[in-house]
This record gives sequence, structure tokens and C-alpha cells, in this order.
Amino acid sequence: MITNTEVKIFAAPKKVYKAIAKEIFKLTQNSSQARFDISLSGGDSPKGLFRKLSNKYSDAIPWSRIHFWWGDERCVPPTDNESNYKMVNDYLLSKISIPEENIHRIKGEGNPTNEAERYAAEIKENLNSRGKIPVFDLIILGLGDDGHTASIFPHQLELFENEKICTVTQHPITAQKRITLTGRTINNANRIFFLVIGENKAMRISEIMNDDEAAKLLPAYYISPKNGELIWFLDEPAASKIQ
Repeated sequence: MITNTEVKIFAAPKKVYKAIAKEIFKLTQNSSQARFDISLSGGDSPKGLFRKLSNKYSDAIPWSRIHFWWGDERCVPPTDNESNYKMVNDYLLSKISIPEENIHRIKGEGNPTNEAERYAAEIKENLNSRGKIPVFDLIILGLGDDGHTASIFPHQLELFENEKICTVTQHPITAQKRITLTGRTINNANRIFFLVIGENKAMRISEIMNDDEAAKLLPAYYISPKNGELIWFLDEPAASKIQ
């Protein structure tokens, strides 16, 4: 666990969503910045955040300057209920006025290897770089019960050294193929927000925050932005085992 990490704990998930939405609103108010590139997380946890953004900030955030990307995607069509894109579209994109060209989805319906290469090229073409690695203004991450984040699973820690921008991975249980940003790409972001709610995440959070030996097996432990800030947004159940 790096020493400059900030941890914010809130009583309930709704307060977590409210806090992150407010931070995003503040970050996007710099009118001198022509564009703001955000990589989004999938899964169930961010639904409340996207609902908050679409309800409270639909007219307050300059969506024409916001570009949305995805940290990972399942290799399924965009209409599939497992699609991270579909979830974001249902809860946020379909409810705000944002130019279509600002939405950069991973095409999970395509050939995984080809799509990972195509998406990497699109990222490289659009984003600024630092040390030849693309720079996202903000990456929002979740945490799996097994300590995975994006689609970097515990048996794939080598992806933190992988020189690609994104690559193909495989879920260790279902064998479902996924496309994910690599650890090097994630750790080059200006800001990383972890959104973690629920008591089922408490043990993993405890291991990471307490710098336990067990944490070294968890991909989320290795999220450590080299030139940016890392903030954990937790509800009380998720933080309940932190010493």
C-alpha cells in the first residue's frame, strides 16, 4: 500500500456515490482543459454512481468535453446483459446529452485479439502520453471478491509489467474472455478512484490497507499511480475489517 493513498469511508453506498459524483463534477469544471478522458468500471457497484451523475449533474457537467472509455469489457455484444458498455449506457449515457464520438466502447463482439489491438490504437491516437504510455485523466475501478480489478485476475499479475496498452484476459472460473487495460496503463493515470461497497469486500480491503502478506496476491494491491493520486471510496461494511 503506497503511503500517499487517501481513504474515504462513508456510512452508506449512496454517500459513496454522492462523493464520487461531486469529485467528478469538480474535476470537469476546468474550462481551460479541452477534453477530459475517463475510463469507467463495469460490474454492479458503479450503477448508483452513474444514476447519480445522470440525475443530478445531467445539465451541470460539460459532456461535450468528456470522453468515456472502459477499463475492461467482457467479450459479448453491446446488447448483452453482461456487457459493461450496456450497463453504462442504461444508467448514464442514454440519459445525458453527449456526442456519440465521445463514447469509446470496447467492441466485445469482435475478435478479442484484434479488438485489444484496435482499442489500444484508438487510445494511443486520442490521449496524451507520459513515458510513451497513454494518460487517462481519471480511471474508476472496482474490486472483485478475489481482489481482481479491471479484468486483471490474481493469476495474471504479470499484466502489471506488460508493455501493451490493453490485452486479452480470461476469467479463471468461467473461462470467459475479456479485454482489459494493463497495469502499466492504469498506473499512468492522473487520478484513480476505487469504488468499493459491501461487506463481501471487507477482507480484501483489510488485506490491502493493512499491507498483509496476502495482499501481494491481489491485483488491486498493485494499483499505484506513478504520477497521480489514488483515492479509495468505501462504505462502512467494506471498511469494517480495517485495523
